[in-house]
Amino acid sequence: MNLSYMLGLLAQADAAGQIDTSAVQVNSIWDFVVKGGAMMIPIGICSLIALAVFVERVISLRRKNIIPPGFLDGLKKVLADDSNGRSKALDYCKLNKSPVAAVFTTGIKRLSEPLDVLERHIQESGQREVYKMRKFMRVLSVIASITPLMGLLGTIFGMITAFSTVAASADALGRTETLAGGIYEAMITTAAGLMVAIPVLIAYNYVSARIERMVADIDEMTVDFIEEYALGGSSGAARATVTPAAEHKVTEPPLGAAVATT
Repeated sequence: MNLSYMLGLLAQADAAGQIDTSAVQVNSIWDFVVKGGAMMIPIGICSLIALAVFVERVISLRRKNIIPPGFLDGLKKVLADDSNGRSKALDYCKLNKSPVAAVFTTGIKRLSEPLDVLERHIQESGQREVYKMRKFMRVLSVIASITPLMGLLGTIFGMITAFSTVAASADALGRTETLAGGIYEAMITTAAGLMVAIPVLIAYNYVSARIERMVADIDEMTVDFIEEYALGGSSGAARATVTPAAEHKVTEPPLGAAVATT
């Protein structure tokens, strides 16, 4: 009789072990999401938003959209017209419709003003364009920051549920598999939060680096433009001799503060 009783206990333990194994087994991504609990929903929503923002920024920040090929050469050819060069240059920039064209529009309009005033307006225009280029970037930054916290919160909720289940069930006393299964499911949300946050952080830095490279190129273009046309005639076509004082001012990048302020 004792042997039969022991065999019965072993059979029950084996059956329970099989049930617990299937309960924690993950066979697909959907199982992974379902076992993570309710916090998997906001984490999943954040991942979709981050993907949409990243794709939109990569498409919008293609170099041809920011600094069209041959823009500066074309602008110089238009400005070479002594009779109506400045007006034609403004029309050229308006047709271009790019951040670099917006910055040069400001510079062309104020070519006849003092050099320090010209540089200040170009810098302000550059800051506005950089702000537009960094559109939605704060969304990526926030998602990269909060998704690990969401995962941690989901884990805490899951562990609270697991311990409360063990505490409420007398049969769970001494059965470590019951507690381990609850902790296993609770840890899924932490993993999910990190799986979202790490790629989003990489995407954020990739897009930021791309913006900084293009801003540096625009900065170099504006410096060359100021050196060549700022002290010229009424049309800006003639290149004048730069005095030492003016030359010192020109060497300061007009857009240098734009990246720092973002």
